[in-house]
Amino acid sequence: MTDTIQQLLANLKFDEKGLIPAIAQDADDGTVLMMAWMNAESLALTITTGEVHYWSRSRSELWHKGATSGHIQKVKHFYYDCDADVVLIKIEQVGNIACHTGARSCFFTEVKIHD
Repeated sequence: MTDTIQQLLANLKFDEKGLIPAIAQDADDGTVLMMAWMNAESLALTITTGEVHYWSRSRSELWHKGATSGHIQKVKHFYYDCDADVVLIKIEQVGNIACHTGARSCFFTEVKIHD
């Protein structure tokens, strides 16, 4: 593991389960595509390979985004927030589909809060 990755992992605040929320955002137009979870291993793989890897809480395993669908996420920029408890990954979404439903973004359900 490189010094850069070790330093990043030391700076980030993972929860009690060793996870951190990760937001995937389109690097070109700013659309928020999805939110998933990462652990130290998936984060290190993401930085090392340049393709996003997450931690699947339901399957309790690493998840290389797009490995089966072909809709991989290529890392363009990687950030973390001021509290170091959320990461933001600006990506190129291959195939323009991020959601398992086949939608571009997982955020397509709107709640009307006023007229």
